[in-house]
Amino acid sequence: MSKPIRLFKLVTGELVLGKFDEEANVLEDVAIIQVVPTQQGVQMMMLPYGYPFEQEFKGTISGKHFMYEYKRLPDDLETKYLEACTNLTLSSGGLGAPASPLIK
Repeated sequence: MSKPIRLFKLVTGELVLGKFDEEANVLEDVAIIQVVPTQQGVQMMMLPYGYPFEQEFKGTISGKHFMYEYKRLPDDLETKYLEACTNLTLSSGGLGAPASPLIK
């Protein structure tokens, strides 16, 4: 059974998402979301939590470090996370077809 993707704010104020293991109360394959100011406003950047020393989405964060759990994860953020973790591109397929993974 696959683990749900969840979005949390840590007690440090960092915004992270990953695969949530409810039984162990840990977030796995953690990504950090950074907000970058641009001339048009702000842009969000997703990186492995261990970046720059770890280039892959690995590692865990214990639930005792969660300050807030977002009830809704934006669909595009979940899609980008899954694409980054799997090296697959998720496409809508057009004409109302369900999303299907395509190899990059």
